Amino acid sequence: MAEKGLDVDLKGEVIAITGGGGVLCGTMARALAARGAAVAIMDISEAAARAVTDDIEGNAGRALPLPCSVLEKEQLRQAAEEIESQLGVLTVLINGAGGNKAEATTTPERSFFDLPKEAVQWVFDLNFIGTFLACQVFGRAMADRGSGNIVNISSMNAFCPLTRIPAYSAAKGAVSNFTQWLAVHMNQHYGPAIRVNAIAPGFFLTEQNRFLLTDQQTGELTPRGRTIIEHTPMARFGRPEDLLGTLLWLLSDSSSFVSGVVVPVDGGFSAFSGV
Repeated sequence: MAEKGLDVDLKGEVIAITGGGGVLCGTMARALAARGAAVAIMDISEAAARAVTDDIEGNAGRALPLPCSVLEKEQLRQAAEEIESQLGVLTVLINGAGGNKAEATTTPERSFFDLPKEAVQWVFDLNFIGTFLACQVFGRAMADRGSGNIVNISSMNAFCPLTRIPAYSAAKGAVSNFTQWLAVHMNQHYGPAIRVNAIAPGFFLTEQNRFLLTDQQTGELTPRGRTIIEHTPMARFGRPEDLLGTLLWLLSDSSSFVSGVVVPVDGGFSAFSGV
């Protein structure tokens, strides 16, 4: 059922979502399918991709599960071919694959100077290189046609890097910068009908950050979680549905003159100075 006030018609759109089996992107996929889009659910977990697909098909939507690593260019190429064969010409790419890793996070026991290169590289590659490669593979057809819409998922960390997660903050900063670069590049070289934007979610409880924001044993907020709520004027974590209005706007004709922007959806976090 469509949310009140978000009556964007996406019939005829073919949308690929990387990380589509996750909490946030799975919610996006269901909402887009409910509005008529055919959605390719790309995720490294076949089970996660299939679960979201089953939900969509159970509500008379059209979806295609595609187990795929965003760090393997050949897998992305194969996914692109499968999407065109099964769903039609891709019109929208949403780059949502990403996440953090405990080993790339500083703790009292693990200082910045002890962070292993491999963990930092893993976080940077998943968030930035995965976005970069997907834009190369799926963006090529958009460039050839002279039309298309790319929405990257950045983060509040790109606006103000958070303590303890240097790799994730740096990677999302790169995603935001790349979003702006690619928007200009596509328009200057391949046509004005290609748009590239990003959404920067604030603080949403996901499996990637739950260990930082809530106590594993009690479920209570950690000191870090409490600090976030205290610095979020709307005084709560985001819900996955909170991203839909911005996403649907970026996919609609209402934003036809919007490209190269990174839109925060953060409950006011980025506007609050702390006093």
